[in-house]
Amino acid sequence: MKYTKCNFAMSVFGIMIYVTDLVADILLSARYFHDGQYVFGVLTLSFVLCGTLIVQCFSYSWLKDDLKKAGQESERYFLLLHCLQGGVFTRYWFALRKGYHVVFKHSSRTRSFMEGQTDPHKEAIDAATDLSMLRLFETYLEGCPQLILQLYAFLERGQANLSQYAVIMISCCAISWSTVDYQVALRKSLPDKNLLGGLCPKLTYLFYKLFTLLSWALSVVLLLFMDVKVALFLLLFLWLMGFIWACIQQTQFCNSLSMEFLYRIVVGFILVFTFFNIKGQNTKCPMSCYYIVRVLGTLGILTVFWAFPLSIFNSDYFIPISATIVLALLLGIIFLTVYYGIFHPNRNAETQYDETDGNSAQRDCRMRYFLMH
Repeated sequence: MKYTKCNFAMSVFGIMIYVTDLVADILLSARYFHDGQYVFGVLTLSFVLCGTLIVQCFSYSWLKDDLKKAGQESERYFLLLHCLQGGVFTRYWFALRKGYHVVFKHSSRTRSFMEGQTDPHKEAIDAATDLSMLRLFETYLEGCPQLILQLYAFLERGQANLSQYAVIMISCCAISWSTVDYQVALRKSLPDKNLLGGLCPKLTYLFYKLFTLLSWALSVVLLLFMDVKVALFLLLFLWLMGFIWACIQQTQFCNSLSMEFLYRIVVGFILVFTFFNIKGQNTKCPMSCYYIVRVLGTLGILTVFWAFPLSIFNSDYFIPISATIVLALLLGIIFLTVYYGIFHPNRNAETQYDETDGNSAQRDCRMRYFLMH
């Protein structure tokens, strides 16, 4: 494994999107409060706080586990940093500093290291991998609900201010980037996985996730216009099914039972919006069932909306939105088929590693028990 300049650039771009997304959400919530739209302001701020609180919990839990493995005591100031919502920024600081030294300062010396010493490249990759997992959590816990909320606010008013446009665009960028960054980090950190090389596989994977998510987000927005209670019940039901699926799969990502329970709750939430392989097994059948249900659910929402049009909804938007939903879903399924039919690495063809260079790394890698797709 080698940490490259491209990996360092992805980490830099990642923190830029993270900060921009956070600032845009805070400014938009302030704009809502200023305009007297307190419900939208509270919801916007709540999504930010909920997402970042859960991310800080996982960050601190992983930090304690890493310190325990290293035989070190958990420092109290790390807990204080995470309580002050500074855990992710601290991780970015250490990851960027470590990555910078590996790539630019000691690139020649880090190619060889004494037996018993830790590979600097592996340290940099592990730090970047932890950040990619945390960003994936934050994106789906905060970015997806935020995207639905802002689309709803835009369609309700028939117009959007600059802050809303910014949040919608940044949310799409954050979701796209964190998903691709996670996929790259996944295959970079696991020695028995083929790398996701080339621009075409990455773009195909990005468009598959983005189009299927956009189609579903717009469908949920239409359902919210129809009946908020029905929409919330549907989302709650889908979350419950995802949570039960994670329990049935007996995920083993966290060391403590409480954090594992929280992890399954988060996995259930992520499965509301997109599919991930939560156990690293062959999921051709579950994924097919997932997207069959997604297609049926989307078509059902559109059918009901066409059969019972709402007077409160701006009809000028309905036809283009319906066309966008169908087209985005169709494109998403096409990109999904292309990715798994052409670009997805064949597991049977993956490199087999012996005990010294593969299995020991696999046992110590947190990513191995995370979302695998």
